[in-house]
Amino acid sequence: MPDGTVLVLALCLFLSCAGQQYQEEAERIMTTTPVIDGHNDLPWQLLKRFNNQLELPEANLTQLNGTHTNIPKLRSGHVGGQFWSAYVPCETQNKDAVRRTLEQIDVVHRMCELYPDTFACVVDSAGIQEAMQSNKVASLIGVEGGHSIDSSLGVLRTFYRLGVRYMTLTHSCNTPWADNWLVDTKEDPVEHHGLSSFGKTVLEEMNRLGMIVDLAHVSLDTMNVVLNLSKAPVIFSHSSAFSLCPHYRNVPDDVLRRVASTGSLVMVNFYNSYVTCSNTATVADVADHMDHVKNVAGIDSVGFGGDYDGVTGMPTGLEDVSKYPALVAELLARNWTEAEVKAALAGNLLRVFKQVEAVKTSLQGTAARETPIAFEELGDTCRTRYGYSDGSNGAGTARLAPAALALALLPSLLS
Repeated sequence: MPDGTVLVLALCLFLSCAGQQYQEEAERIMTTTPVIDGHNDLPWQLLKRFNNQLELPEANLTQLNGTHTNIPKLRSGHVGGQFWSAYVPCETQNKDAVRRTLEQIDVVHRMCELYPDTFACVVDSAGIQEAMQSNKVASLIGVEGGHSIDSSLGVLRTFYRLGVRYMTLTHSCNTPWADNWLVDTKEDPVEHHGLSSFGKTVLEEMNRLGMIVDLAHVSLDTMNVVLNLSKAPVIFSHSSAFSLCPHYRNVPDDVLRRVASTGSLVMVNFYNSYVTCSNTATVADVADHMDHVKNVAGIDSVGFGGDYDGVTGMPTGLEDVSKYPALVAELLARNWTEAEVKAALAGNLLRVFKQVEAVKTSLQGTAARETPIAFEELGDTCRTRYGYSDGSNGAGTARLAPAALALALLPSLLS
């Protein structure tokens, strides 16, 4: 056998052994520090395919086919925590968004009820850690799109009471109070230059409640307004690095630096179109984004946000949720330390969540925000006006100036 062939075979054997070593190291690390992923759209698949009828035989999560996610895959992927997306499309805005979102919140709760040995629905950072110690998938709910609250602070608070722990401020449409990422592509008009006055009230109420603010899907102006105003760190639950793929769903370097300065978090998306701006990608391409976030914003700013079951084109080697160890192995091959890997897997999200909870504690005693959005800002005529005075700016009679209030009450006083 020629010497050159021997060298090639020896190199291949070495690389194969090294790859196996990194894979084994990844599995070892993830046994004690499983991944907490920022965004999975399995509930949307359950709606589309089964109308949320979880007890249909074909909807059994132990053997579900045709999805990125099922229980055996979650186990193989060492998934210890998952924000399940309560997503309904923008076409529900001004229609049945609240009802549809409630149904998606309900389906997550029923996943926990039907599979208690696998899922534990939790609502705080301590609950995540307890579930992982019990070898269960800590299951949290993220509402993907501010249109789901129908511009109502009461709905926002109700979602929180039902277990929602983050809300993505927009999906791919403007709300009556926030601009989405399509504003930056010029496909949607600028309406609020980030957040309207009511949008800032929504942000304040989320901080007060202890609900994580998610900036995936929002415009650049919205990112910057929120980073200026939020009292708590925020997340990008499923976004990647704009410098590597200039898609406006991704995070530019100037914002990454602000992510670092605010203690916030970018949970890197695996979708091919956000990773390579093409139809194909690899594990190495996703690792490039994690490297970039780490290099620009620091290791404390990196997380995992796969977007499984919400998109179709996943990288070769990351085809479903069983493949997280392959990405961890790639990071180890790039000389990430065990401590850095553990931070990205779980530590960073837990830190952000604990800081959000600390802000909530600091705001205890602060009254709930009550001022409603102005009626004319709702932009839709198919609504009742209860609580709004005709021609007012959104205030009811009780908010009229004293002189005007006296005049309004005069006829009844004289009768």
